[in-house]
Amino acid sequence: MTLPVQSPTQIAWVTTDLDATETALTGLLGVRKWVRIPEVHFAPDSCSYRGKPADFVASISLSYLGDMQLELIQPVSGENVYSEFLRGSEPGLHHICTEADSPEQFEAALADVANHGGEVVQQGVMPGGIQFAYVAAPQASVPFLEIAYVSPEMRAFYDYIKQEQR
Repeated sequence: MTLPVQSPTQIAWVTTDLDATETALTGLLGVRKWVRIPEVHFAPDSCSYRGKPADFVASISLSYLGDMQLELIQPVSGENVYSEFLRGSEPGLHHICTEADSPEQFEAALADVANHGGEVVQQGVMPGGIQFAYVAAPQASVPFLEIAYVSPEMRAFYDYIKQEQR
C-alpha cells in the first residue's frame, strides 16, 4: 500500500502532562516555543472512534523542529484513541502524520487504506477544518499513522507557529 500523500510532516506524542513533555522535548531537541490549544472538543457529529460517534476533549501543544511539526496531546475526557493508548502503555510516541494536498486526496488515501485491509481507528474533522484519520500501524513499530488534510486557515496558523521558532 502506498498512500497518495506527502512524506511525514508531524511526529506526535500522547502524554499525561503537557508541561513536563514540553520541557523534556525543549531540552532534548532545542525547541524554542510551544503553542498550547487547551481543551479542544471533538463532537460526535464530526468524529468517530472505533466506528461509533465520539465525544471527547483533548489539550494540544504544537511546535516545530525545522519543517517537522511536533504535537503533544493530553486527553482530558471521553473515550478516544489517545486515552486508549494511555490505558495500554506509558505516555510516548503515538503517531506520525502524512498530509493529503486536498480533501479528494484525503478520501483517496482512506479508500486505499480500506482496500488494503487497514483499520481506521478514529477519524473526523477538527475545529478549524482539519480532516484526520488514524490508521492502526503496529507493523510499522508505531501505534498509528495519521492521514490529514489541513485546511488553508489552519495552514496559516501552522505557518505562524513555525515562524515563532525562528
